[in-house]
Amino acid sequence: MKLKQCLTAVAVTTLIASNAWATNGYFAHGVGQKAKGMGGVGIAFPQDAMAAGINPAGMVTLGSRMDVGVEYFRPQRSSEVSGNEFAPGIATPFNGRFDGDDTENFIIPEFGYNRMINDRLSVGLSVFGHGGMNANYGEIDGRDGQKGIPLFNGNQDIRTRIDFSQLFIVPALSWKLGDHHTFGVSLNLVGQRIKIDGIDFFKGFSREPDNVTGNGYDYSYGWGLRFGWLGKLHDRVTVGLTGQTRTWMSDFDKYDGILADRGNFDIPGNAGAGIALQATDKLTIAADVTKIFYNDINSVGNGGPVTNSSCFPIGTKDGCGFGWQNQWVYKLGLSYAFNPEWTLRAGYNYGASPINNEETLFNILAPATVEHHLTLGGTWAFNPDMELTFAYMHAFKNKIKGSNSIPAGFFGGEADLKMYQNSFGIAFGWKL
Repeated sequence: MKLKQCLTAVAVTTLIASNAWATNGYFAHGVGQKAKGMGGVGIAFPQDAMAAGINPAGMVTLGSRMDVGVEYFRPQRSSEVSGNEFAPGIATPFNGRFDGDDTENFIIPEFGYNRMINDRLSVGLSVFGHGGMNANYGEIDGRDGQKGIPLFNGNQDIRTRIDFSQLFIVPALSWKLGDHHTFGVSLNLVGQRIKIDGIDFFKGFSREPDNVTGNGYDYSYGWGLRFGWLGKLHDRVTVGLTGQTRTWMSDFDKYDGILADRGNFDIPGNAGAGIALQATDKLTIAADVTKIFYNDINSVGNGGPVTNSSCFPIGTKDGCGFGWQNQWVYKLGLSYAFNPEWTLRAGYNYGASPINNEETLFNILAPATVEHHLTLGGTWAFNPDMELTFAYMHAFKNKIKGSNSIPAGFFGGEADLKMYQNSFGIAFGWKL
């Protein structure tokens, strides 16, 4: 009963709290604080009961254990509209720099549990917030009483904001085959919620003007699968493969007038490979490469009004989207067992922004600009069966400058996006 109550509390809190921008597109740079301290690596290097969210094959290598953690996440984002003109030389009042940080502090919990059935079979469960986006444009500097993005809301006294979050509940089965191979499969049970305000200008271009903005929270539920394999090539070399199917979600009916494909917001599939090398008795070097298929989801991958000639009316299958491209993500991590009590970690994560220069208009709501991430972490094993893990991440500031990004129908000009991020996480783990 205590386990059930703990899991329920973490699941509800995660869905409510995880409405922050993630770092590889709208996904987190890793799952679990140990992985996050190493740049997000984990395909071939499972470390805690959050591993089902990366590669379920790793769960059977961990033994019976439980992990509970929380992360403080602080994204700093802004946008700027320039060159917006009613006619040559006659600027609109829509130009300006807008701070999207009116909501900037987020708490994201996580929970993992793994139980060995025997020495070759385990069942487990990982619960975490893996993706989200949030931009909240409050009062504009120097414009008393004016809020939001004027180009989006016609200068109304309404904040322009999007609040989108995901909760993953991932039961997993993992088993050993022989001495050198393990396999795993997990079921992704996902809940999403979204709220969009202050984009009234788009009502005139929508198939469903009443379902564009200001309709409160809407919820979506769905499922998908993840598969994984780990192979021991040598006593000191492990490799891994993992793949996640598309996650099929119910539609956001309250916002089917702004999200392409009538409110569909499925979660894209991804695939990756990893390697872990135990370079010395104390030092392990791990690396992952992952591809995320954002472009397969119409509401995410469809081009905006500059690149998509079939963009209007908004909300149709071919309607305007965020124009995100598929993303390759590269991760490198180091783990050093300093002594029996302390393990130190560091990592680097790089993924080119999925937004190109012509798609910055819609992405004022979704400024996924960061590319380079540096991470640090460590674990203190203060008891043979208990440990405390911490992880820090800094995503360096990156700016995407628009190129013909605002069409003539929106009075032309450019939209520029900028963001950087910091996060700190802590987790408590114990062997069962």
